[in-house]
Amino acid sequence: MATVNKQSLREEFDALKGEFERLCASGKMTADSRALFQAMLMLFEVLRVVFMEKRTPKNSTNSSKPSSQTPKDDTATTHPGANSKGNQHNGIRCANTRTVETVHASPVTQCETCGEDLSKTPCQGVERRTRIDIIFEKGVTHVDAEIRQCPQCRTRNKGPFPADMAGPVQYGPGIRGYVMNLLIAQMISLKRVQQSIQTLIGQILSEATILKYVMQLHHTLAAWEQSVTEQLLQMPAMHVDETSLRVDRKNHWIPVCPAGHITYKFLHPKRGLAAIEANGVIPRYGGVIIHDCWASYLSYEQCGHGLCGSHLLRELTFV
Repeated sequence: MATVNKQSLREEFDALKGEFERLCASGKMTADSRALFQAMLMLFEVLRVVFMEKRTPKNSTNSSKPSSQTPKDDTATTHPGANSKGNQHNGIRCANTRTVETVHASPVTQCETCGEDLSKTPCQGVERRTRIDIIFEKGVTHVDAEIRQCPQCRTRNKGPFPADMAGPVQYGPGIRGYVMNLLIAQMISLKRVQQSIQTLIGQILSEATILKYVMQLHHTLAAWEQSVTEQLLQMPAMHVDETSLRVDRKNHWIPVCPAGHITYKFLHPKRGLAAIEANGVIPRYGGVIIHDCWASYLSYEQCGHGLCGSHLLRELTFV
């Protein structure tokens, strides 16, 4: 063999494989020899694949690398939305909105050409035009608690107020939800949130009130996390993965634990065992975790392990 390259290796391998199959067909190979030679052919084929892999670029379709860490694929820019950044919004409306839909009929009373009366002529169909608009509505609810004095013991009695009306004036869940959406989801500054609310209801919320809403949401989510963790520990199988997130210009990590209809995410400055231990779900879990064969997951022996089919398909695509 004058030179050794990919093409020559392919030709030599195909020739050896053909000769082996010819000898097996003619009965000149014993069972032990066939098993040994098949193992050698398999090993050589694996080595050949590894040798050729060194020049195969890895991307999100043939490896675990996310699309943000792989070069842009110019061939994948032909479909709609290919140049957009990030996942598309799911379009789910918030629960405390309502749609008021009305239909108005536009009757035809006479012929526009000859003036014939058409009021008793049957309608053959309609052509619809639609206008969609938003009307901001401020709802103000007053509760007047009656005060009555007992004629027998002279005690002043007052009617009870609803549990969600603890003081003289409070803001409802619609305002609190809208404030949280602007501040956290849309990442708008406190001052601009105040201005937006003032424009809608004619009253300005103090920064202390807005920050109190954030703290209330924090405590509510803490209780939710505790409940969700206990539910995840009862699931027979759970998928685990991690993704990155920039916090104060530094890379943090989010271990993700979805099972059934629950998806639990946990933010941590480090990736690996430190984040998994801080999360506290996998170390206490006794079911089967489905993952991408990452060593940190395999270190937990108290639970079963299953490999993610999507990752296996990517590896096979790469090979």
